[in-house]
Amino acid sequence: MKKISLLFIFLFTISLVKAQDRVITTGVPFLLVAADARAAGLADQGVATSADVFSQQWNPAKYAFSIDQQGLSVSYTPYLTSLVNDISLSQLTYYNKIDERSAFAGSIRYFSIGDIELRTDLDSQPNVVKPSEFAIDGSYSLQLSPVFSMAVGARFISSNLAITTEGQSLEAAKSFAFDVAGFYQSEEIAYQDFNGRWRAGFNFQNMGPKINYDLSGIDDGSGSNFLPANLRLGAGFDFILDDYNKVAVSAEITKLLVPTPQIPVPTATDINGDGDTTDPGETSDGVQEANNEYNSIGWVPGIFQSFGDAPDGFSEELKEITYSLAGEYTYQDSFSMRAGYYHQSPDKGAVRFFSLGAGFKYNVIKVDVSYLFSTSKVNNPLENTLRFSLTFNFGEKYEEY
Repeated sequence: MKKISLLFIFLFTISLVKAQDRVITTGVPFLLVAADARAAGLADQGVATSADVFSQQWNPAKYAFSIDQQGLSVSYTPYLTSLVNDISLSQLTYYNKIDERSAFAGSIRYFSIGDIELRTDLDSQPNVVKPSEFAIDGSYSLQLSPVFSMAVGARFISSNLAITTEGQSLEAAKSFAFDVAGFYQSEEIAYQDFNGRWRAGFNFQNMGPKINYDLSGIDDGSGSNFLPANLRLGAGFDFILDDYNKVAVSAEITKLLVPTPQIPVPTATDINGDGDTTDPGETSDGVQEANNEYNSIGWVPGIFQSFGDAPDGFSEELKEITYSLAGEYTYQDSFSMRAGYYHQSPDKGAVRFFSLGAGFKYNVIKVDVSYLFSTSKVNNPLENTLRFSLTFNFGEKYEEY
């Protein structure tokens, strides 16, 4: 069965670099894109920032510390706007605090590649297809103490990127994943000139079986891709200057829990069949062998292997860690300004950018916007793109200790 896939369209816009052999790529990378404008304005941070409706993507354990009883948000992110106008990422999120200590939440994320016209020749009637991906997830969070909470989440993933031609019947690739997260938020502390609050968080995200795009490769793993499992760690501090002004600073690091592609090892091959493998030219670069070995790695061993399998050792493992720094100024909980910087090693994707953002709140409605400036030689698909999020908070208020 002949199968044409559009996976590379999205996959390589995130991790395209100059012929680098060990850039880690995964399936369904849309799960890693910041869908909400607040986190986007903070350089893709959210694991240790204050609780909001968008916590589902970053750290669902934060919901247990939410001040509002319920929240609903809608986010929209145009994608590759310099090339097309119909590729986008959308997300709908809802949470509800059951009581002062616990909450549940759910979200739907949808990535559309837009309309693609297929023709057999210039004069033929086009066959219009609409490749897309989506994820549906839910979470439950619980305060284990007045300052610490944990959460678990589950996620169903569907990736329909295959282009169906006449005579074919192709199904979307499917998988599932789960998250385990924790969040620490201290009580308000009185310092000499201001009050303050510490925050910290972690999240093991998208841990689950590989997603298979090619049914013919189920047995040997050649058609499967790792999910973008990752570990997020972050910390932050709120400078509470007075009843109206607050400045929050935070830092976050992220590590993909996916094995590093290995350097192929040259192997001797008796190409001419004379029984002598020492003849000049009778070696292979080992690419196929290395690919087969990589594809055979299971997702559970892959998580543990990802912490120590970089061919260049610890120095390369450090390059696989991305980091971001951000700050947020809030006035009277009704207006916010944000800025951040995100850095990824040039050898591991070279995604680097500055971000700006703002938030405006009136009564129960809040609007967030963000903008990204790339600082890398590699084009960023979200460069010069405005992202929008609309939030509704309602229900009773809970105290923030």
